[in-house]
Amino acid sequence: MSLLPVDEALAAILARVPEIAPEEVHLSAAAGRVLAAPIIAQHDQPPFDASAMDGYALRAADVAPDQWLDIVGTSQAGAGFVGTVGPGQAIRIFTGAPVPPGADTVIMQEEAVRDGNRVRFTAPARLGHSIRPRGNDFSTGDILVEPGTRLQPMQIAVAATANCGALAVARRPRIALLATGDELVLPGTPLGPDQIVASNSFGLAPLFAPYADDVVDLGIVPDRVDLLRDTLARAFADEPDILVTTGGASVGEHDLVQDVLKDLGVTLDFWRINMRPGKPLMFGTRGKTLVFGLPGNPVSAMVTALVFVLPALRRWLGQTPQAPWRLPLLAPTPPNTARRHFMRAQLVHTDTGPGLLPISQTDSGHTSSLSRAAMLIIQPEHDPGQSIGALVDALPINFG
Repeated sequence: MSLLPVDEALAAILARVPEIAPEEVHLSAAAGRVLAAPIIAQHDQPPFDASAMDGYALRAADVAPDQWLDIVGTSQAGAGFVGTVGPGQAIRIFTGAPVPPGADTVIMQEEAVRDGNRVRFTAPARLGHSIRPRGNDFSTGDILVEPGTRLQPMQIAVAATANCGALAVARRPRIALLATGDELVLPGTPLGPDQIVASNSFGLAPLFAPYADDVVDLGIVPDRVDLLRDTLARAFADEPDILVTTGGASVGEHDLVQDVLKDLGVTLDFWRINMRPGKPLMFGTRGKTLVFGLPGNPVSAMVTALVFVLPALRRWLGQTPQAPWRLPLLAPTPPNTARRHFMRAQLVHTDTGPGLLPISQTDSGHTSSLSRAAMLIIQPEHDPGQSIGALVDALPINFG
């Protein structure tokens, strides 16, 4: 069976991702969610000409050396001056307060000399100075944040400023994880003969969590058809949006998980990808559920999740694809084989900017090297190897 090119596999996965399903959430619950509709200003901001500082509002034409103006009132935030500023008049004004009709300038209090109900100024007036015009920040109907944006504190703040009490965000998928293998035990368990500690689900769950409504860990199932069938049947009965399994290979190219999935009605789109690490990747569907069968080796599981599952989650939420970074090499890369290589690398900040330091370890079970990596260099098929300083594409490992 030929190996499917990485790009074709990714395109096939993304074609199965459903359209964005919007839901409305209160502003207080919107942090970290992805917008499904733009944030649109509901009013002008500021909603009136506002003072940018504490001082005096007046007509610029009335200011002259040793010229006293009459103070006829006060304007403060929430309680503006009622009336019009006429010739020879000024009002005391505070930051954020409405600038009343007639006034065209604010002079800060540090440049004012007050005597009772009169004031003069030690600096000339600058027409329009220290006034924030109505709509200076944004105007009614302006698009303030585009769909597909993951909402961070600054976007939440502008939504509140725009008087948006609720936002339309993309519904997040429910994800189920299942690890398979007779040899696996949970972290913290004393190891018996021929046992290894299960790590895949513990790495995948936090990787997926920022994109998911819920990530359910279904635990570990040994390599027994009856137990695997029962567990997967219960998982499908819960109708997760995405099911991710790890491991399950037994003898040769026969895959226990694959056979059970097909018996339970999963239609496989492909199996085996032209990449390393991570060749034995499965993908298919059962009803509305997307099914990913990731390799059991920990590095392969995490790399295939980064390369294939996260782009699907981004598409699910309406986010744009994560573009590779293009950075110089700080050490040479060796020649590549016929399979696309996602090479572990450190991101190093140098005097001339960031660069990539390749990690020579390529074993698909070598988790400590992956933990030191910040990037995956995307080494094309049959790449002859690149020298120090060459610009190469790399995928950030920790992105959202």
